[in-house]
Amino acid sequence: MNSLVTRRAFIRSASLASAAAAAFPAVLKSQTAGTPTPNNRLNVACIGVGGRGEAAVDGLKAENFVAFCDVDDERASKTFATYPDVPRFKDYRELLDKMGGKIDAVTVSTPDHMHYPIAMAALSLGKHVMVEKPLTHTIWESRQLAKLAAEKKVATIMGNQGHANEGTRMLKEWYEAGVLGEVAEIHSWTDRPIWPQGVKAPDHSKFMPVVPGTLDWNLWLGVAPERAYDPSIMPFNWRGFWDFGTGALGDMGCHILDGTFWALGLDAPVRVEAISGKANKLSGPTSSMIVYHFAGRGARPAIKWTWYDGGLQPALPDFWADDKPFPENGTLIVGSKNTVLAPTYYESIRIVPEAKMKAAQPSLPAKTLPRVEGGHFAEWIRACKGGPAAGSNFAYASRLTELCLLSNIAVRARRPIEWDATAMKITNLASANQYLTKEYRPGFGV
Repeated sequence: MNSLVTRRAFIRSASLASAAAAAFPAVLKSQTAGTPTPNNRLNVACIGVGGRGEAAVDGLKAENFVAFCDVDDERASKTFATYPDVPRFKDYRELLDKMGGKIDAVTVSTPDHMHYPIAMAALSLGKHVMVEKPLTHTIWESRQLAKLAAEKKVATIMGNQGHANEGTRMLKEWYEAGVLGEVAEIHSWTDRPIWPQGVKAPDHSKFMPVVPGTLDWNLWLGVAPERAYDPSIMPFNWRGFWDFGTGALGDMGCHILDGTFWALGLDAPVRVEAISGKANKLSGPTSSMIVYHFAGRGARPAIKWTWYDGGLQPALPDFWADDKPFPENGTLIVGSKNTVLAPTYYESIRIVPEAKMKAAQPSLPAKTLPRVEGGHFAEWIRACKGGPAAGSNFAYASRLTELCLLSNIAVRARRPIEWDATAMKITNLASANQYLTKEYRPGFGV
């Protein structure tokens, strides 16, 4: 605990710019964006190009790829085969050191625990940055990224693609026009986790797994505590381990909570309560029910927002027909006039029940907010080229990520937590503040 306090005290007393310069001696060489390509294409480096990273590569295929990085050649083989002439790296530090002068923008599609060090290194070089959700592994990291991004004045975005969707904007228009009335109750739920959680440490006394020849296990661990290779963690189940992932909330909260959080103009909750299934120091809970309490704002009432995962769901509304399937993922925004049902990615929204939707249809407000043409990849590309900032830029994404990570802190603390967002402090349970940041294995720029 003392080392955590010492690090935070240092960060407060030193400027972020000088701290960043000291943190990345291997890659920080006062490099600027690369030389513009023909047809104004971005020079893009993708870090993490297997699995979820394939989506970033596909979404940016009209741009110019200058480097790929992945710690696992097998996992990245599809991307490598599609783009055989793009230079390849296993270590993001080597990529940024050797190719930094040719890069305009960087994508980060790695496990959660490596988002911060990679994004921080890219931002320190003045690169535009896209990071998959959640933005970071800890709240402290999230705030540092948002701060440096603002200082560098670069284009940033988190990979919660629903933020660019139609339903997100419709919900804001409806709410501000009074279609819902006052909202004091919200329910969100997911079918995650679809990977093991509540698991115990593996016993390798009789079985010693062999690291695949295509994988650099040390680089995959990165800033996480050193441990023996374990095939039960990769390539997907890391989401359930505290050292690497952020559980069901980190995976899906940045999608499912996003549209409502933004449309209602919410900020940080003042209190978070958690009830969870089996969890331990190693792994997240098998299920959880999280209650966020948001303070009232002017004439707006306080809001109670409940999250459910691991098979838990809210009680069916009185109007819900017994024979009508209930969505496996979604959000119910309960207003004094109307209740809205939103899907995972807010592609569209509906007033429920359908009879109320039909009744409200003629008086629904006109579209007043700009729509995002082409989705969130196109939105970020335009921002990199001088267009408007992406909606889920780091200033916003850091606050949404913070909401999700507060939930995990409440789960791990096994107590309700009172949150002072301005001071970045849990005020009623000092021991829970240890989860706001973490220790880093040395050598990876933090």
